[in-house]
Order: sequence, then C-alpha cells, then structure tokens
Amino acid sequence: MNKIWLIIKREYLVRVRKRSFIIMTILGPLLMAGIIILPTYLAMQGHDERTIALYEENTFFSSKLEDTDNLHFVKIPFEEVNIIKEDFSASPYYALLDIKDAENFTLYSNQQVSLSVQSEIEGKLSDIIQRKKLELAGIDLQILEGVTTQIEVETIIIGEEGETTGNAEVSFGIGFMCGILIYMFIFMYGTMVMRGVIEEKTSRIVEVIISSVKPFQLMMGKILGVALVGLTQFMLWIILTIIISAFAEVLFFDTLTISTESIAVGKEQSLILSSLSTSLAGINILQLLFSFVFYFLGGYLLYSALFAAVGSAVDAEADTQQFILPITIPLIISFILMQPVMDNPDGVLAYWLSIIPFTSPIIMMVRLPFGVNNSELILSMALLVVGFLATTYLAAKIYRTGILMYGKKASYKELWKWLTYRG
Repeated sequence: MNKIWLIIKREYLVRVRKRSFIIMTILGPLLMAGIIILPTYLAMQGHDERTIALYEENTFFSSKLEDTDNLHFVKIPFEEVNIIKEDFSASPYYALLDIKDAENFTLYSNQQVSLSVQSEIEGKLSDIIQRKKLELAGIDLQILEGVTTQIEVETIIIGEEGETTGNAEVSFGIGFMCGILIYMFIFMYGTMVMRGVIEEKTSRIVEVIISSVKPFQLMMGKILGVALVGLTQFMLWIILTIIISAFAEVLFFDTLTISTESIAVGKEQSLILSSLSTSLAGINILQLLFSFVFYFLGGYLLYSALFAAVGSAVDAEADTQQFILPITIPLIISFILMQPVMDNPDGVLAYWLSIIPFTSPIIMMVRLPFGVNNSELILSMALLVVGFLATTYLAAKIYRTGILMYGKKASYKELWKWLTYRG
C-alpha cells in the first residue's frame, strides 16, 4: 500500500505542476464565467434598433404595424423602392418590406436578415391578418382577449420531508448539466491515464518502475493519482468560477447607468432568482453533490482502468482507436439517451440504464434531480463499485502483460490470451 501511495503522490505532483494544468485551471472558470455573465450583460444593454422601409399601395398593414424596441417602420413612396434596391448600402434602412397583398410579402436586404427580425415581422403580419379575419367573422376582439387565459400549474412534491415546490425546467437543466460534466470528465481524465501509460511505455521508463513495484500497483497508483488531479481541478474550477462571476457582476453591472429598462430587468432577474431558489428547495442538494462526486469517481475509476489497459496494449496513441471505440460506446449511448431519460425518468429504460455500471454514472445523475428511490440509488452505487472491481481485475491482467510488450501490435485475440493467462 505504501508503494501505491508513492505512485499516487508522484502522479499528482507531476501533473498539478504542469503548465497545461495551471492554464486550463484558470481558463476553465474564465470561460464559464463568460458564458454566465456575458449573455446577461448584453441583454441589459438592449438591442440595436433596426429601421425597416415599408412600401404598400394602401394603408391596411402600414397603419397597423407598430414600432417596437427593436424595429422601427418607415413608410416610403413607390419612387424610393427601386432606389433602395439599386444601392442598399447607401440607404439608412436595414431592410425593405414590400407588401403586395394579404398573401404576398417580400423582405429585401443586402444581406441575410437575422432570424429574430424575420420572425418578429412575420408575427406582426400574422397577428394583423388574424385580427381582420376575426372581425369579418363577427367576433368581438375585446371579448376574445378577455376570455384568453394563460395557466401556470404549480408543481408540489410530496416526499418524506413533507411538501416542497418543484420545477421541471430546473430539474431538466440540473440533470442535463450533471450528465454533460460526468461525460466530459470521464473522457478527459480517462484519456489522460491512457496517454500517461503510453508515454511511460514508449520511453521505457516503465521497465525501471516495474523492477520496484508490481504492475497492478503501478496501474492503481496512476489511476488514483489522476483521480485526485481531477478532483483538485474540479474544486478549483468551482471556487474560481464563483469568485470571477461575483467580480464580473460587480465590475460590469454596477457601472451601468440606472434606467427604467435596467430596473425592469433587475426586477425580472429578482423574480427569476426567487423562483429558482424556491424550485431548488424540492431538490436534495446534499444528496446531489455527494452522488455527483461518487459517480464522477466511480465512473472515472471504472473507465480509466480500461483506458489504462488499452494504453498498455499499444505502442502509440494512433493504435488505440480500435480498442477505444468498444469502451466508449456505453458512454456515447448514455449521452444520446439523456433526452429520452429526462422525458421519462421513471421508465424502464431509465431504470436499467441507471443500474448498469457502464451507463449509470451519466444516467443516474440525469435522473436524480427528478427524484429517485433510495433503494435504486444504493443498488446503482453498489453495482458501480462491483463493476469497478471487475474491470480493474480484468484490466490488470492485460496491463501486466502488455506494459512490457514492444514491437507487436495487439489484437482482440491477443488480448484474450492475456486475460486467460494463468501464469
């Protein structure tokens, strides 16, 4: 055990001192903070107003098209239509809307108009036509608007701790984010183990190390060392993301000029945050965090043992593709089936995928925000531990033979011989 600890310490210290580790540890939170802060900041700045030239022979549509915060309509005479078309760049208009009749509309521009502009114009024209049809049918618009009602159903979760407020959108977002992170981390740190094994094998350093420790000890030390590196980087990402997000919010948002629009946005954000905090009350955060760490480590340990076996069986990273694909298929399937599982988190498909060790790290984390029985969670965790022990045992048999094999390309037949070898 002492030798394994020495290998863990070596792997950890060597990797955390690398320049690439430091750079990624800093860049990761910066990118995350940018994703969180930048859209909100840009939204508060408002949208650019687009001026739309409008030509219509009569005044049916032009009299009813109202300006918005983003669009400003200017009716032009027929003489200006061709002038604008000939030299669009010289005109002050973003686009030209030509209304021929109630069924023919053409939008001219010197470049492809944005989807939001096109959708907004289409929505306004459709609304005008719809209102006219209702008037012709003898339907009072005021009565119709009075009976039109929007319903928002409140979700209450009745659990062991009583009644709590739920929110399907929040559960969906948390589950999706957890699944993505587990998927990324397993791939990222699993391939890190594989590349480390290949580097030691090709440089023949492993021959010196094997003379002092057993192959199994070397493999486990490397796997656990990289696991600690992953946990360290993940914790630093969380801490730095929070700090950078708070600093950016103070730097950008406190310097904005207070206006009616910014106050309205602030109130809207407050309502959203209040609703979000209420919705989170229906989710067991401590259970979610503990499960995330467990499935991150369990999934990583299970797959990293297989990645280490692949690294020991080849002489170059280019030769790993034929072996990596069968290993990663369960991960890819889990990633693809995240959406169906979130649509039906209590279905048969979701249950079995969250029980099978190769798919449970992603699928169970996707299901947890929607609520999972403790018995299912315990069973899934237990099977994941068993799966890790089984894959580690098999991977060790390949590792101890393949780590000292040079100049011979391994095949599936050769790997089977290493697995069944009893020497």
